[in-house]
Amino acid sequence: MSIKPNLTTSLRQNLVLTPQMRQRIELLSMTKLELNEMVTQELIENPLLELDEPTTVESSSESVENLSESEDSVTYDRTSTLETRTTETLPNQQQSFETSSTSNDDSESEPEINPDAFQEIDFGTTFEEYLDPGYKTTEYEYDDRERPSYENFLSRPLTLSEHLLWQLRLSDLYGELRDAAEAIIGNLNDDGYLDATIQEIAEMGGWTEYTVEEARFAVQSFDPVGVASLNKRECLLVQLEQMGLTDRLAYRLISNYLDRLQQFRLPEIAKELNVTLDEIRQEMDVIKKLEPYPGRKYTNQSTHYIEPEVYIEKIDEEYYIHFNDEGMPQLRINSHYRRLLESNDTTKETRDYIKNRFRSAVDLLKNIEHRRQTIYRVCESIVRRQREFLDKGVEYIRPMMLKDVAEDIEMHLSTVSRVVNGKYAHTPQGVIELRRFFTEGMVNEDGEEVSTRVIKLQIKKMIEEEDSRNPLTDDEIAKRLAKDGMKMSRRTVAKYRDQMNIPGSRERRSVI
Repeated sequence: MSIKPNLTTSLRQNLVLTPQMRQRIELLSMTKLELNEMVTQELIENPLLELDEPTTVESSSESVENLSESEDSVTYDRTSTLETRTTETLPNQQQSFETSSTSNDDSESEPEINPDAFQEIDFGTTFEEYLDPGYKTTEYEYDDRERPSYENFLSRPLTLSEHLLWQLRLSDLYGELRDAAEAIIGNLNDDGYLDATIQEIAEMGGWTEYTVEEARFAVQSFDPVGVASLNKRECLLVQLEQMGLTDRLAYRLISNYLDRLQQFRLPEIAKELNVTLDEIRQEMDVIKKLEPYPGRKYTNQSTHYIEPEVYIEKIDEEYYIHFNDEGMPQLRINSHYRRLLESNDTTKETRDYIKNRFRSAVDLLKNIEHRRQTIYRVCESIVRRQREFLDKGVEYIRPMMLKDVAEDIEMHLSTVSRVVNGKYAHTPQGVIELRRFFTEGMVNEDGEEVSTRVIKLQIKKMIEEEDSRNPLTDDEIAKRLAKDGMKMSRRTVAKYRDQMNIPGSRERRSVI
C-alpha cells in the first residue's frame, strides 16, 4: 500500500501575542526605574521619539491648559494626575497612519499622505542626529557608528527566575503544564518559595489546581532543588527525595519533628523515637547540608532602590492619587520626519522605515498611558477597600485578595498581579508595596473578617508583653486569641510565629 501526499485544511483558534500586546504586558510588570531605563533605550533606538523638556513648571502647566486650543501639536506631557491626560487621539492616529501605509505601492510616485496621521503630534525641534546615518554620512562613518558599544558585553549574574526559565525551556513540559510552570516561576520570592496560593495561580491562567500542582512538582525538581515549595518543611523533604534518602531517619525528623529540631530538643526526640542521641546528631549533620532557602544563591545582593510609583494623599477627608513623574522623560514625536515623508526626494525605503518607526512610537505612547490608567484603577480600588487602614494604621487592614480587585475593576487576575508586584505607594502609613495591601483573613465569632496580618500583630504584641521568665506557649496564645473571638489551633499559631521569625517559648525563656 503506497502512501500519497495530500493537502487538507483545518480551522483552529490560537492565542497569538502581537508585539504591541507583549510590550503592554512587559510595561505592566516594570517598576518606575525599569520603565525609565526602557524609555531611555527607546529614545536611542527610535529616532522619531524625542524628549520634551519644559523650561519651567509654569510653562509645562500652561501647555497642558492650552492643549485643547493648539492646532498644530499635542505634547505627550506626564502630569501628576490622570485628569490632565489627553492621549485619547492616539488610536485614531495609528489607524489613519496604517491606512496611508497600506495604500502605498511600489511605484516611485509620491504616496498620498493622510494629514490626520500627524495632525495632533507635536513637531518641535528636530532629532536629526538619531536619523539613520546611511543617508548623510560616508560608508566609513556609517560602519564606525554601527560598531557595538563595549557596554553591551558587560555581564550580570542570572536571577532565580531566569535560571528556572532556562531549565523550563529545556524540559519536557508542554501545553498547560509549561504555562502553569512559568506562572509559578513568576510568583517566587527571593528565598525561592511560592508567594501565591495554588488557587490564585490556577485562576490566573484558567488551569485546574491539579495542573498547577503537577507543574509545581516539576519546578521543584529544577536547580536549585526545592524551589516553589510552600514552606521550609516541604523544601527540605524535596531535597532529601531528590537525594534518594527517604528511608533515612532524617526524613522522619523533618516530617514530624522540625519544630523541635529547631529548638534543639534532641534528647526529647531521641527518647520518643527510641534511638540514641548520637544517631540523632548524625542525622542532624545530614540535615545541615540541606538548603532551607534555595533562592538566596541567586538573590542580587546589590542595593535595591525603591521609588514610589504613586502618592496617596488625604486632602479634606478625601484621598487623591497622584503619579510620581519626577525624573521620567516626557516624550513627543519628532517633526523632521514629517518633512521627509512630504518630500519628493525621499525614497520609498526611507518612507517605509519612518512609517514603521512612527507606528512603534505610537504603540509605546499608548502602552505607557495604558500602564498609568491600569495602575490608577488598581490603586483606586485599594483605597476604597482599605480606607480604614490608611486612616488608622495596620491594625485596621482588611482581608483582600487579588481576585477581589480584579472583579472590582473588571480586569484579569494576572493583570492585577503584574501591577501590584514591585510597585510602591507613598501613603499616610508610609511607603508600602502594593502587594502588601493584599492579605488573607479568617472570620471571627461575630462574623467579621479579620486579616491574618492583624492576627500576627496581636501574637507579636502578646509575646512582647509576656513575662520573660514564664513565656507564653503557642497553646496559651491560641486560648487568648479564642477569647477575642479568633479560634485557631496551636499549629496555626506556631506557623504565624515562625513567619515572624519569633522563637518558641523555650528559646524566649530568661533564667535571670
